Amino acid sequence: MNIDIVIYHNPECGTSRNTLAMIRNAGIEPHVVEYLKTPPSRALLESLIERAGMTPRALLREKGTPFAELGLDDPAKTDAQLIDAMMAHPILINRPLVVSPLGVKLCRPSEEVLDLIPADQRGAFVKENGEQVVDASGQRVQ
Repeated sequence: MNIDIVIYHNPECGTSRNTLAMIRNAGIEPHVVEYLKTPPSRALLESLIERAGMTPRALLREKGTPFAELGLDDPAKTDAQLIDAMMAHPILINRPLVVSPLGVKLCRPSEEVLDLIPADQRGAFVKENGEQVVDASGQRVQ
């Protein structure tokens, strides 16, 4: 299927792997950007944040990052300072961030991606943790 979807992906992240697999389960091969190897430009990152309707603080990842060491929990930090930190340390960008014709979203939990895929799932999908999110008929499990 020729639908343009981009996933900002970290192959070490189970949520990111599950999100990518659900896109592929719809018969779509997305553009995969391993953002730790190829970080977005500042302008692109700012655009993605705006299009997702979120704040830079909402996109910050804490776990496994220099979040605490950089004092990013300080509410006085400006959006520009938070983006500066993400540019200097891309691991601070939470993932997976998905761009589709239906919008931009941080897909945590991974099944959030189902709202962005303009195609049906082709079959059941079970996340790496064993949770079924799509049934055998391709319908989302509530």
